[in-house]
Amino acid sequence: MTITLTRRALLRLAGTTSLAVAAAAAAQAEGPAPAGTGSPPGFAASAPIRCGAIGLRVRDLDRMSRYYQSVLGLGLISASADGVVLGAGNVPLVWMEPRPQAGYEPRNAAGLFHTAFLMPSRHDLARWLVHVARNQTPLTGFADHSVSEAVYLDDPEGNGIEVYADRDPRLWRWEGERVVMGTHRLDVDGILALTDTNRSDYREAPSGLRIGHMHLRVGDIAQSEGFYRDAIGLDSTSRRDTASFLSSGRYHHHVALNTWNSAGAGLRDRAQTGLDWFSLEVADPALLATQRERMARAGYAPATVARGFESTDPWGTRLRLVGI
Repeated sequence: MTITLTRRALLRLAGTTSLAVAAAAAAQAEGPAPAGTGSPPGFAASAPIRCGAIGLRVRDLDRMSRYYQSVLGLGLISASADGVVLGAGNVPLVWMEPRPQAGYEPRNAAGLFHTAFLMPSRHDLARWLVHVARNQTPLTGFADHSVSEAVYLDDPEGNGIEVYADRDPRLWRWEGERVVMGTHRLDVDGILALTDTNRSDYREAPSGLRIGHMHLRVGDIAQSEGFYRDAIGLDSTSRRDTASFLSSGRYHHHVALNTWNSAGAGLRDRAQTGLDWFSLEVADPALLATQRERMARAGYAPATVARGFESTDPWGTRLRLVGI
């Protein structure tokens, strides 16, 4: 089916008729707003601690694997009876473990809010936007977050996905140790102007695509900060009563935490679908060793895994800290 790619066509995919409504939908993905050019691809990954990969428990492995390959353009790195590994530039990003009998994790449980895939440039975001529009992939929202430009969607099993491009970090506004982030209308026309909207040349994910940040549902903000800030050692970059944003190396955030739908949530059910684990990469072996000692002192007994160690947050989500 041939479509004319316009802002209106994109809005239809998001189930709305205006960018204001699309931004409001995106606010559900990043929270209400407090009162350029592309980022260098390596900025998010240049921090002492940065996002690595995720592991998902999935009911329909074939369908989920096809979705991440066809929609995001991830490449198949390996496949076996134990699951599949997908990535970009031969870097593993998404591990899927089949759980065909699993129930779906409810959206008011702790767990994954969304995985945020960071495009190397705004031009790559434009190319991807043309790709999903021409394939009529349903979207859930668009937003300009001041530090970045983002598009939201859900995979077939309800796991949230953000695809975004950072603005040049020199354009980010800091107020002391807090970075200013908002939720505003996305300049869709400006993004689409960067590429040919009459055809899609997005055959596969750019080799520099990475997971830029992880956004999690938690049961309590203070308790979550006790783990991700105090035990893991991430720095607070923005905080609200119902959300917290943390990073390493003055990135806007590598991990976000919210209680918008999950306040008071208890321990997650590992028999259900959803996020099984995610990893943070640590380039410095000395820092990795220090982090292990820090977690042990905080009472989160780290268990050895390949290239590092893992522990679980207060709701049972496994976090791995691994060397590069």
